[in-house]
Amino acid sequence: MSLLALLFALVCERGLTHLLHLREWRWLDPYFDAADRTLGSRRGVVAVLVAVVLIALPVLPILLVSDWLGPRWLGLLQFAFAVLVLLFAFGPRDLKDEVDDYVTALEHHDRDEALRRGKELLESSPAAHGTAAREAIEEAIFIQGNNRIFGVVFWFMVLGPAGAWAYRVSDMLRRRAAFEAARQGLPRMRGDLGSALMGIHGVLAWLPARLCALAYALAGSFEDAVGNWRVAVDRAATGVLDRAEDLLARVGKASLQPSLDDVPPEQLDLATARGAWRIVSRALWIWVAAIALLVVTGAVD
Repeated sequence: MSLLALLFALVCERGLTHLLHLREWRWLDPYFDAADRTLGSRRGVVAVLVAVVLIALPVLPILLVSDWLGPRWLGLLQFAFAVLVLLFAFGPRDLKDEVDDYVTALEHHDRDEALRRGKELLESSPAAHGTAAREAIEEAIFIQGNNRIFGVVFWFMVLGPAGAWAYRVSDMLRRRAAFEAARQGLPRMRGDLGSALMGIHGVLAWLPARLCALAYALAGSFEDAVGNWRVAVDRAATGVLDRAEDLLARVGKASLQPSLDDVPPEQLDLATARGAWRIVSRALWIWVAAIALLVVTGAVD
């Protein structure tokens, strides 16, 4: 049932993406802001406990509804509910649409629109990266593949709709925390509520990020990807989320690089963005095939 719900959600998501504006979850911003004003000064273990509760509260209704539906109506209601949760858990926007919008802006030489679309992928302004903006956006596509898609799929298969929802909520809350820290000019990791949210999301992203990186390697140049995997492992990063993102970026870039060798310099921006999404898309279907095999063998339901 989980595999069917996943496949149905992936198909529906491509057709309904323009109708799912609600999944941008701006209403979680005031939810975080209120908690940050009240409890944001907490540090250490207390901040972690507050972050756990902050994530758990929006997830609890999903868990209760999923448990209540159970096998009613031959599980059809549970199936429909799982698809609905997945449709809203993927996001906040459709990654393919964001890449397509960015590429279209480049094709039309619309610098302002390209900067705006690039900011959505990077979660920061591309202008801050200067001449390395193309490389930064390439990395961002591989990182967002795990944030938007693979992490959701992993936790859905492990814990059902509540798992997928927990991952999405943790991602949206840490995004808001990162935005507020950047707006105030504060360091990312400072032991407060925002840092705790980033740490929890990093823990949730740790295993799917590695499975995602493996799929990137299989979807592109495996030898190059494995070489960069070793570099990522040897490189020290500041936190668990940073290490996961560094791994995804390095492996993804290496898996794509051989296909860019013959691309003219003036076409590199377009080819890089398109190629990065192509790797993400192939990796997703590698995941689907692996999940189907696990279902057939009885390893998962």
